[in-house]
Amino acid sequence: MSMQNITQITGRAVHVPGDDIDTDRIIPARFMKCITFDGLGEYLFHDVRFAEGGSRKEHNLNDPRFNGASIMLCGSNFGCGSSREHAPWALVGWGIRAVISTSFADIFRSNALKNGLLPITVDADTHKSLFDLLHEMPMAELTIDLASQMIRLPDGETFAFPIDGFAKKCLLSGTDQLGYILSHEGEIADYENARAMKHQSTTGYT
Repeated sequence: MSMQNITQITGRAVHVPGDDIDTDRIIPARFMKCITFDGLGEYLFHDVRFAEGGSRKEHNLNDPRFNGASIMLCGSNFGCGSSREHAPWALVGWGIRAVISTSFADIFRSNALKNGLLPITVDADTHKSLFDLLHEMPMAELTIDLASQMIRLPDGETFAFPIDGFAKKCLLSGTDQLGYILSHEGEIADYENARAMKHQSTTGYT
């Protein structure tokens, strides 16, 4: 599947506090009755952003200063709970391209990487530095360079982050795992044809 590629992300970061934020909080299950993922961004963190009557609660995602933010800073074990693929799609639909945390639930991380969302794991000291920066400068812009695997702050300070090599390649090219396999369709067909011919020559059977 084709998806928007990621090479460099420059934008404001919004802090969503709390550890162990599960996928039901990211996108409540009742909003998952959809055929496509279009429009899911509207319901991102719905139940912590809106009261029962629809009025807005005090939440950073409701703060006009963070409209258009493309980076989210979260607590540890982000994306735990059910394995719903709707969670990264809701984040991408809202405009988030990268989520920074000290740890992610494994299934959420996998789903994110397959759907054009970059999950970045940093150590506790780096996380605190980013939190302090956003507290002092809420409108600060960060730059995430995927090729060099670096986060750059406004003052030029940088932090490195790890990422799986294959996932990095897919994000840079804007394709998922299936798309990567299909991009080698010619080589796969050649291999299968050669294998079939070898089998025929050694067994006499087609």
